[in-house]
Amino acid sequence: MLTRLTIEGAKNIPEGGPLLVVANHFHFADPVAVIRAMPWPLEFIGGSRLPNAPTGVKWLTAVWGTVRVRRTGSSRGALRTAETVLLAGGILGIFPEGGSWAAVLRPARPGAAYLATRTGVPILPIGLDGLTEVFPSLRRLRRARVTIRIGPPIGPFDPAPRGRDGRGEIDRIGEIIMRRIAELIAAERRGVYSDDPQVRAAAQVSAAYPWTRERRTPA
Repeated sequence: MLTRLTIEGAKNIPEGGPLLVVANHFHFADPVAVIRAMPWPLEFIGGSRLPNAPTGVKWLTAVWGTVRVRRTGSSRGALRTAETVLLAGGILGIFPEGGSWAAVLRPARPGAAYLATRTGVPILPIGLDGLTEVFPSLRRLRRARVTIRIGPPIGPFDPAPRGRDGRGEIDRIGEIIMRRIAELIAAERRGVYSDDPQVRAAAQVSAAYPWTRERRTPA
């Protein structure tokens, strides 16, 4: 009702789980779009604080039952819960960038790739376009054009080795995930994964994770 919505690539949605659903994260309403596109209920893993969402909607994540991770420090308990969901055949949604502080693609945090290697489940990439324009358009009494593009599943991936080599493998898989998402969104939004060096350079301004005092644990 609030948007002119198009869903592309629905044929790529598997019949069921286990499945890790990943998407770009430019707006606090992105989870609603993913829920709308999927044919079955799914769990979400996300930050315990929602700094970019209006106060009036923050209660929605508690009602939905989001698996909460800390944006700083360790979130091993939340990751174990997420693993349990996937190993039980569930569907888990995660935004690999770890937040919606910019409207162009940024590098993945390690959480999505970590869960993929720990559980060996396939990954379903989704590209979301137009959600940042929903509320500005409504203020002009217009409906924004929102497009949800669903790509073919990728993976599964083998378990990552321990230590530095393991972190390197997780970073490599995170790169694969983000490049697949980049293919599913508008070229001007691809940020650090753009083919245009000027776009990549401009995106570096917003690429840094804003919660920098974080220990190097998957979260």
